[in-house]
Amino acid sequence: QLQLVESGGGLVQPGGSLRLSCAASGFTLDYYAIGWFRQAPGKEREGLSCISSSDSNTYYLDSVKGRFTISRDNAKNTVYLQMNSLKPEDTAVYYCAATSYCANPIDEYDYWGQGTQVTVSS
Repeated sequence: QLQLVESGGGLVQPGGSLRLSCAASGFTLDYYAIGWFRQAPGKEREGLSCISSSDSNTYYLDSVKGRFTISRDNAKNTVYLQMNSLKPEDTAVYYCAATSYCANPIDEYDYWGQGTQVTVSS
């Protein structure tokens, strides 16, 4: 069974940090570009970051650039999203997903995790 599982979410104060993990089972992440998305209540799902499969190029939404860092550990079949300087507006359910290329639109991401809640609040 092909599956992505996110973990690492939780409650954090503004200015704090979290590291999200996206672990794959049933397939090898090496061959996929992996994206991180989030969806806040009442809002559309938005793409935050992506890391390519071949050369590990990274891409970021402007609003998270400089605060979030995506990385991959192919030996652990896991992709991470390090989130620093968190703001209340970062509160959302965070998802990881796999696709062929980072340039693909969201509907071409083939595999999705179940999401992990991130809440930024004092």
